[in-house]
Amino acid sequence: MSAEHFDVLIVGAGISGIGAGYHLQANCPDRTYVILEGRDDIGGTWDLFRYPGVRSDSDMHTLGYSFKPWTAEKSIADGPSILQYLRDTTTEFGVDKHIRFKHLVRRAEWSSADARWTVEATRTVGDVSEAVTITCGYLFMCSGYYSYKGGYTPEFPGIERFAGQIVHPQKWPEDLDYAGKRVIVIGSGATAMTLVPAMAADAANVTMLQRSPTYVVARPDHDAVANALRKALPNKIAYDITRWKNTTMQQMIYKQTRTQPKKVKDKLIGLVRKELGPDYDVDKHFTPTYNPWDQRLCLVPNGDLFQAIKTGKATVVTDQIASFTDTGILLKSGKELPADIIVTATGLEMVTLGEMDFVVDGEPVDFSKTWSYKGFAYSDVPNLSSSFGYINASWTLRADLTCEYVCRLLNHMRTTGTVQCTPRLRDSDASMPERPWIDGFSAGYMQRVMHKFPRQGDREPWINPQNYGRDKKLFRKSPVDDGVMQFTRARAVAGSRTS
Repeated sequence: MSAEHFDVLIVGAGISGIGAGYHLQANCPDRTYVILEGRDDIGGTWDLFRYPGVRSDSDMHTLGYSFKPWTAEKSIADGPSILQYLRDTTTEFGVDKHIRFKHLVRRAEWSSADARWTVEATRTVGDVSEAVTITCGYLFMCSGYYSYKGGYTPEFPGIERFAGQIVHPQKWPEDLDYAGKRVIVIGSGATAMTLVPAMAADAANVTMLQRSPTYVVARPDHDAVANALRKALPNKIAYDITRWKNTTMQQMIYKQTRTQPKKVKDKLIGLVRKELGPDYDVDKHFTPTYNPWDQRLCLVPNGDLFQAIKTGKATVVTDQIASFTDTGILLKSGKELPADIIVTATGLEMVTLGEMDFVVDGEPVDFSKTWSYKGFAYSDVPNLSSSFGYINASWTLRADLTCEYVCRLLNHMRTTGTVQCTPRLRDSDASMPERPWIDGFSAGYMQRVMHKFPRQGDREPWINPQNYGRDKKLFRKSPVDDGVMQFTRARAVAGSRTS
């Protein structure tokens, strides 16, 4: 019995996958597609994470889709609101009809002779799992950038001694009762910044324990300009103006962090001093050693973290862990922090392309040996793309651009009668200097795994810009047939692989 076949197979029904489904319908209506989702619901991040206060750390006018206006009053939205927005999008545009849940994709093998991927998945129905095979002409990975199996937890000495409860935000227990409890949140990233004020409302006290400070920016959770525009203009026009305003502001601020890092640093630290007052040790707890946007800035809506600190419900401790104890954490300074619950907000485990195995014409693919093509495809790997958003702006801005380009690519192949598209290095590219796939970003969760990701070079198209302005030109204006993306017709045998 032959496997079911689709023109395009999308892996993942989160923000990127739902957006990919819409763009295919809108721009490639003659292409059949299916979305395989390993979980039992849409949403990805916004379905997985259930910890208190879970929210966006980007405004929804840029985290939202270009084609689906965000019309709620709050621009910094909570997780359930974002998930509802995604549900509304799938039903409004009919993407939900193409999603198959509980289909966990394990492996994909490309055959140049057949010009198709054979994708192997495990489908779970109740307690029964069965193997499923689907073939496709083009494979679009929208599976996110981190492992759904579990988050990252360092090896803490004596962790087994702690008599209380230890929780990672990625696997939050629904029945966790922290009312009146002493809580330690280990970490100082976006998750910790969200958890601390949310838990402080009911806990006896919450301590944010960090090894080193992070840049923190307070912003209102409402965009007054966006809300005013929506009252005066149709939703789509108001949304487009707000989106332009916010993306322009994001890029301007990011550029300043590259050209005037000290000036931006002084400004950010000054705002924190204004929030916490002259008696608070901002130098110790909120002054990082690195420059702004060398790691991601943390957003605190309405200054909720600062409010929790000022009321005494939350405390920031900057120190290193010597060991866990029976009743809490012993610090290297000699101080012991008592706790009933410890939350390890210590980061994610980044992975390449959904933790899948890929094979091309009988050879396993090692993505660390490939070169990044425009940040979405891989040298010598045919008919494959992946959606990876921005680290210095909203994820969806780049996901939308990637989807637009994939549609341009598919339409070009339809027009030219080609069935295979493969990025291949030119002779002049062979001596390119290598750079990490994400360059100039020192966050630990990325540095731990960058050696597993493709390389980027010093010239187009072998780059991964992480720059919205440049990406708009790269994805919307650059020619699809650029001399690097090689197009072949049916039953053509691929050339030799290069690394």
